[in-house]
Amino acid sequence: MAGRLIDAEPADAHQHALAAKHAASRLPIVREAVGETAYASASYAEALAEFRALRRMTGTDEYVPAMADCERALGRYQAALKLVREGLATEPEVPALVELRLVEAGVRAETGQLAEALRLLQAEIEATGQRGPRVARARLRYAYADLLENSGQVEAAERWFEAAAGLDTDDATDAADRVARLRGVVIEFDDSEDDDFEEGDSEGDSYEDDSLEGDSFRDDTVEGDLGQGDDSSTQEPVVADLVEPEAVAEDAVPTDLAKDGSADGDEG
Repeated sequence: MAGRLIDAEPADAHQHALAAKHAASRLPIVREAVGETAYASASYAEALAEFRALRRMTGTDEYVPAMADCERALGRYQAALKLVREGLATEPEVPALVELRLVEAGVRAETGQLAEALRLLQAEIEATGQRGPRVARARLRYAYADLLENSGQVEAAERWFEAAAGLDTDDATDAADRVARLRGVVIEFDDSEDDDFEEGDSEGDSYEDDSLEGDSFRDDTVEGDLGQGDDSSTQEPVVADLVEPEAVAEDAVPTDLAKDGSADGDEG
């Protein structure tokens, strides 16, 4: 039940996990469920305690990225960076490596080092390349795009959100929505009309939202080349020298991206 509910109802999922813990607190899988549901519920102190216990019980570093993110969310930035260094020292696989870099960049951004946060993610995109699962690479590009938007580089952010959307075939992020929003495509639903819809109407006139008449909403720019076929055919921005937007073909994803200047950040 915790697994079924964690995405839609994380608080309820956590209650199921706590019931399991009451029955079998020494099972690693139970502590894992408690930690993950607490994390999903934004109960970061509790999640951190569970992940620490799980690390002692299993001897693995699987949850070091999550532990570091809990420390970041609790405002303990030095502790978060220490865990990031511990995790990186184990030479983790790409998914864990990406999560560690996301935490590190998050700490830098939250402590006023936005340029350093951008540099970290830019360097990781270059180093990772096409290695690792698509969802991990999508999350890396999504975070980079989010920081670009926060730094005022809206056009560059749009291109990187589009690159993330092309990789994110499972909709693990809202990258496609972010692209649409930056392009000014917004659909608002009026739920007040639902009150007038009765069950008997299903056999008569169909309920219609006039705002959605005509062709169904589709962002053709997101549904284009990005995300189609093999990874080798996926075009995405290249972290390289500055290219002004007008130098980019309108019918393709840009091949270059404006770089934010890096700043020498505190290594923690």
